[in-house]
Amino acid sequence: MTGTDAQVVVVTGASGGVGRAVARAFGARRARVALLARGEKGLAAAAEDITRDGGTALAIPTDVADFDQVEAAAALAEKELGPIDVWVNVAFTSVFAPFGEIEPDEFRRVTEVSYLGYVHGTMAALRRMKPRDHGTVVQVGSALAYRGIPLQSAYCGAKHAIQGFNEALRCELLHEGSHVRTTMVQLPAVNTPQFSWVRSKLPHHAQPVPPIYQPEVAARAVLHAAGHPRRREYWVGGSTVGTLLANAVAPGILDRYLAKTGYRSQQTGEDEPAGRPSNLWEPADQARDHGAHGEFDAKSTPRSFQLWGSRHHGLLAAGGGALAAAALAAWRRARPSRARRGHPIRLGRRAYWRGFPPEEEAT
Repeated sequence: MTGTDAQVVVVTGASGGVGRAVARAFGARRARVALLARGEKGLAAAAEDITRDGGTALAIPTDVADFDQVEAAAALAEKELGPIDVWVNVAFTSVFAPFGEIEPDEFRRVTEVSYLGYVHGTMAALRRMKPRDHGTVVQVGSALAYRGIPLQSAYCGAKHAIQGFNEALRCELLHEGSHVRTTMVQLPAVNTPQFSWVRSKLPHHAQPVPPIYQPEVAARAVLHAAGHPRRREYWVGGSTVGTLLANAVAPGILDRYLAKTGYRSQQTGEDEPAGRPSNLWEPADQARDHGAHGEFDAKSTPRSFQLWGSRHHGLLAAGGGALAAAALAAWRRARPSRARRGHPIRLGRRAYWRGFPPEEEAT
């Protein structure tokens, strides 16, 4: 897309982490991208990324917890870039701590940014999209939208709230017959700077629960969701699928498992550095740019085989049907007498595929 045909995209939380990777990915498609975040260094660097890749960038310092700021940013984005086609909600903050150690104002702040920030962004987007009957809102979620884990009660509460809010909104848009779409992308653990800048009261340095994915995996999923928003949500990463299925089948067992492992798996063996920055009240990237990646590059994977499967579910369904038909034919050839006697033929209700090609080769 070039010139006047380029998409206009708004990304919140665009100065770092997943939001930064999403903004870069849209910029590589020559989109016109409005970047919303608080940190001026991160915003400036994100704008440089997009411009270097051939896109157009507009950095707008914004605290998404303040609806007036979000509304003003949306108005400026449309004035400078044109009508908004895609709005991506990513911005969040968190507190790593047992619930009993979180202060009420800290919990409120996480909720205002990580949940109400999505509500504010969606409101501002729909005020413009619905009269035109065109546009897509992508909510960047998490496996934690379905499954809470210890030490992240405020963040998990926000992600659960986004899930319920988005489902309700989707039903309303369907009821209205609107062509405005909303979809959600549920992410696994991602290697972002958040583990170095969110407020932490843990004795050891916070880390994502392995397996860890690079933010570019999340960005590819968001771009695909923005282009295919009829699907209600996308699950990224085998760990996301495994967690959500386990929670649906045996949540009580998962409670006990996480009670035993959830504290240790979210901390490294290193002590928490004294006096490190926290982005709860002020941006951590005000002084320097932190980029999209966190400290865990060596432990992170740049691709998700499951994401390929999620994007190509139609192909997999066709392939699964062909495999099932071939298996049924082989079974009948092998045991013709049993079939003739009227014995029931039982096939597995689920099919699992392994060895999907890497994302770069599959698309």
